[in-house]
Amino acid sequence: RVLHVDSRNYYGGNWASFSFSGLLSWIKENQQKTDINDECEDWRRLILENEEVISLSKKDKTIQHVEDFCFGDQDSAEDVEEAGALPKLPVFGASGAEGVAQESEKESPPVESALPEVESVEPEKATGTEPASAMEGNDTEITSENESSHSGALGESPLESGKTEAAPSEISAQEPKKITYSQIVREGRRFNIDLVSKLLYSRGLLIDLLIKSNVSRYAEFKNATRILAFREGKVEQVPCSRADVFNSRQLTMVEKRMLMKFLTFCLDYEQHPDEYQDYENSTFAQFLRTRKLTPSLQHFILHSIAMVSETDCSTLEGLQATKKFLQCLGRYGNTPFLFPLYGQGEIPQCFCRMCAVFGGIYCLRHSVQCLVVDKESGRCKAIVDHFGQRISANYFIVEDSYLSESVCTNVCYRQISRAVLITDQSVLNTDSEQQVSILTVPPVDLGKPAVCVIELCSSTMTCMKDTYLVHLTCPSTKTAREDLEPVVRKLFNLNTEKETDSEELEKPRVLWAVYFNMRDSSGVDKNSYDGLPSNVYVCSGPDSALGNDCAVKQAETIFQEMFPTEEFCPPPPNPEDIIYDEDEIVPEESGFSNSAEAKPESSTKEGSSGDSTAVKKEDNEE
Repeated sequence: RVLHVDSRNYYGGNWASFSFSGLLSWIKENQQKTDINDECEDWRRLILENEEVISLSKKDKTIQHVEDFCFGDQDSAEDVEEAGALPKLPVFGASGAEGVAQESEKESPPVESALPEVESVEPEKATGTEPASAMEGNDTEITSENESSHSGALGESPLESGKTEAAPSEISAQEPKKITYSQIVREGRRFNIDLVSKLLYSRGLLIDLLIKSNVSRYAEFKNATRILAFREGKVEQVPCSRADVFNSRQLTMVEKRMLMKFLTFCLDYEQHPDEYQDYENSTFAQFLRTRKLTPSLQHFILHSIAMVSETDCSTLEGLQATKKFLQCLGRYGNTPFLFPLYGQGEIPQCFCRMCAVFGGIYCLRHSVQCLVVDKESGRCKAIVDHFGQRISANYFIVEDSYLSESVCTNVCYRQISRAVLITDQSVLNTDSEQQVSILTVPPVDLGKPAVCVIELCSSTMTCMKDTYLVHLTCPSTKTAREDLEPVVRKLFNLNTEKETDSEELEKPRVLWAVYFNMRDSSGVDKNSYDGLPSNVYVCSGPDSALGNDCAVKQAETIFQEMFPTEEFCPPPPNPEDIIYDEDEIVPEESGFSNSAEAKPESSTKEGSSGDSTAVKKEDNEE
């Protein structure tokens, strides 16, 4: 049995997604950083003489340097209310409740109607994903049958709208529709804004885990439609599949042969050690120069296919990254990446749903005062919550942000620089508006990190119509704004004045932006924490990598340490195949109040929207 307690009022911690109003509340909370007072002053009386306590942190210090900017008329949105939002105060009158219900039905029909259909169609997807292996030559936006079923599951409204809007968008391509800040506020529930920006490799550990555990039934995915590169001040599309290479107009015939020959070598480079062993101590960039590749091909391979550092990546690491990219091509489309509809925050929520179905209990706004440790055995035996209630367990999993400074004295953290933009155009306009793009912007100065840019369209259900949601991520060297604003200025127009250069007018206009630094606690060894008992396990927050392999490996490692003889995330039985023992049935019948308490938790979680996403995957998988 799993009990998850979280001091926040939303699921997922730093993996969460928010509606626009939810994100504004999150920004305000992290800018203020108010102290949290203990609700229970006398909880120490619960500690026995043969016990000691490890106090937990009352403040979340994982988010720093939060700065948000509106590039429009913010005053005009003061009295604007979010469409379909619940009233701030409870409505006790029947007529008022009916009005709220009618308003929500009118204002947000696509999202509301999509969710039930997702649940009913997804079990077919779970079985259909494994054998799916679409060939690279298929160039449609969603290439696999599995991907097509996803669009059908949403009633086809989001994806179809992208197709029908293509014609008018071509006409108005020169003058994009003007979006005001008040419109963004009003349509705030259309946004699902992730705190962490990631994509799923189609043959990565997380996809394999979603299929194996059947958690994929709770989610839908859209194929990333294009890989972009930023070179000589321009954004270009990178050909990566065989069909893309041969259909490319930006490569000469000689370059096409060069690129295909090198990519074929990378797929089985282990079989040809003589071709790279002399360069094992060199960087991947130096190795590429010896392969008779043109500068543009070297740039594409280094920054858009391998996506590695020009100065820090060895030849072997670069070859491994390139091979991983190529192996993921063709499984679900002509790029290696998938993105979950409604945002990355859906993934931890999916694992929470599966956990809740099999008895997991989730408690929000429920902070923990301390861990209770037995002095003789040195093992943790209980926690004391903010109500002064003592809860006993055999194993305890604590997110890094809950540990106090005294426990983390010897821990050295990295930081991630993040920016989220709402823009009015794509960084590379094409006939179709509905593009999911990934772009790597190389650093100006060697040794600095590259910036990963992920641009999402409205059919991903993460932003309102006629806007794009852009995520920028890189390892921190300074504050997030100092790290990322130079890249934002290269790609976007930040000017609000009418007197703007023609070159700036061609760029997409930023409507709203937020910058923040997030702690990267991945890779911290457990021995770095002072005085933690052996049965207390620490899970980290998100890392700066594009994929999710680190989180999956960490979850499996913790699970195997606790239950070495058990299988990690086995396929769950079908509900109709579950046979209950008499011992399991009797407590449920006699203790009706317990099951009644558990049901609202799971139902609340399953009905949660953008700003009520699920607990981190590492926590609930155990």
